[in-house]
Amino acid sequence: MHLAYPAVLAVLLFCTGLYGVLARRNAILVLMSVEIMLNAVNLNLVAFDVWLRDALHAGQALTLFTIAIAAAEIGIGLAIVLAVHRNRGSSDVDRLRDTAETDEAETLPDGAGPHTDEAAHGSADQATATAGKAKKAEATA
Repeated sequence: MHLAYPAVLAVLLFCTGLYGVLARRNAILVLMSVEIMLNAVNLNLVAFDVWLRDALHAGQALTLFTIAIAAAEIGIGLAIVLAVHRNRGSSDVDRLRDTAETDEAETLPDGAGPHTDEAAHGSADQATATAGKAKKAEATA
């Protein structure tokens, strides 16, 4: 068998997985797309192992290692997705942007930098907390 057949299939699988990662909004579908990409890598590893006739079968050993890593990744990933779904009610990736940390320059008002006194810093923390609550209320509405 020629090496081109599994290589082309691996490229098609990898491109399908990459499209799924970039285009999907559901976190579970993104995890499934990552698994498709890892399977494309596994196919390449085994195909090149057979083509090179490696005595140690390094490609197959790396494939087993990749499968173990993928199993751990999907277990941890699904646990995170379930925890987010319980807290937010949705597993959309776009809605997860509310949990991202913001820069200090975005959250502090003018004149309240790192070199100000404690009273100004405390009021900046209150302003940040109030703005975060307002954004969260907008996202759930």
